[in-house]
Amino acid sequence: MAHRVISAATLTRDLGRWRYDEGDAARRPSRPAYLALAESIRLLIHDGRAPLGVALPSERDLAAALEVSRTTVTSAYTLLREHGYLISRQGSRSTVALPPTVTHDGSKPARSILVSMTAAEQPAIDLTYAAMSAPPEMSDAYSVALQGLPIFLGTHGMDPVGVLALREAIARRYTERGLPTEPDQILVTLGAQHGLRLLLNVLTAPAERVLIDHPSYPNAIEAIRDVGARPVPVPLRPEFPAAAWDLDGIRSAARQTAAGTAYLVPDFHNPTGMVMNAEDRAELAAIARETRMTMIIDESMVDQQLDGAAPPPVAAFARGPEIVTIGSASKAFWGGLRVGWIRAGQALITKLLGTRSTVDLGTPVVDQLATVHLLEHADIIRERRCDQLRSRRAALLAALAEELPDWRVLPGAGGMSLWVQLPAPVSTALAATAPNHGVLLAAGPRFGVQGAFERYVRLPYTHEEPDLRLAVKGIAAAFAALTPHVTEPLSPVTCY
Repeated sequence: MAHRVISAATLTRDLGRWRYDEGDAARRPSRPAYLALAESIRLLIHDGRAPLGVALPSERDLAAALEVSRTTVTSAYTLLREHGYLISRQGSRSTVALPPTVTHDGSKPARSILVSMTAAEQPAIDLTYAAMSAPPEMSDAYSVALQGLPIFLGTHGMDPVGVLALREAIARRYTERGLPTEPDQILVTLGAQHGLRLLLNVLTAPAERVLIDHPSYPNAIEAIRDVGARPVPVPLRPEFPAAAWDLDGIRSAARQTAAGTAYLVPDFHNPTGMVMNAEDRAELAAIARETRMTMIIDESMVDQQLDGAAPPPVAAFARGPEIVTIGSASKAFWGGLRVGWIRAGQALITKLLGTRSTVDLGTPVVDQLATVHLLEHADIIRERRCDQLRSRRAALLAALAEELPDWRVLPGAGGMSLWVQLPAPVSTALAATAPNHGVLLAAGPRFGVQGAFERYVRLPYTHEEPDLRLAVKGIAAAFAALTPHVTEPLSPVTCY
């Protein structure tokens, strides 16, 4: 079977200034070019930018792209191979790997980010989730819902499509955002996660590939694997907010893997908070058409816009059924409100209904009626909650700058969390130590596949500001408690 290949141009772009300037005192002393190249490629592997199992470009192609001798690339590949970061077989390209000394298990789904139900020895600030408490309007929403319930009591109360009033309200919101939508294009679900699982059941088969942006939402990665499909990571570039999504990489990965489905989060991406611009959304829809791939666009975070102007929905650029959208009331209003939806063509909705009958028989009526009321007041609720998130984000950024100035923060344009780069690949060790200092963390590898993102951690800013400041103090104490050897920057690859 052919391997997915990183092009020389893509690898050159991601390597950036891989050979440090000799006059830069803040950098390491000048080293041989092959050693600098090997170290830089290894960092890309640890950060998930060169996913496991992907083939690197040929030595000749990379040498030409980097404008170095072929001997330099050959020596770098050889060094990486000796340390377990590349696997080579006769007659095939070198593919990315992790050495046995790096703990990971790429054959199993990522562990759930849910906290253990056992009582903690001491109260802890839980940063494993990114969700806010319910708005004041929630009580009124359920009061109004109970008033509207009697007209449904004369029926069996099971509607797998969804209450018409809610489908009309959701369709109206899409239309207001520039995407004309009819109620018949909406299927109400038990949240966005439920909607994703229904779509995966219909659109994928065991062993099929599903493209994902990388990092990605952990429960989505688990859902893909649970249906027997294989997630194919396409790295994000949060250091380039204007072009965080590698569209050429998505197109190339779709063609090389024959993936028929993709799961992407272009609206205030979880965990990075990045947002895809309108031009790239148009290109993304074009890629879907070119490759005949169905793209599942997760808009769960669409209402958490903290900076800039909102781009139109990705589906606004579709010319057919190539873009399917899932949304949720959980992030916009309250996590306990298990109401979501799928926007798709009627043919796909018919297929989804056939699958849904084997899983559940519909979304609770009272929750749907409450969501109708909340959507009627969505603009007021959204404005207030975004103000809260901006203030809390600022508090978290200030606390990180004070307590952990060496950590690199990559703030996005919205969402509910920061994606933070650590000085060393110690995310799992930090998450294991943090509870002893009063904080629960989700380690970076939870958001990737096969051991990626050990240099990253997601820090939600959904807690109250005093709690966020206290949490950062606890994280700083946990980081300081790690052994000096563990917290050193990635040690250089050396020759033996």
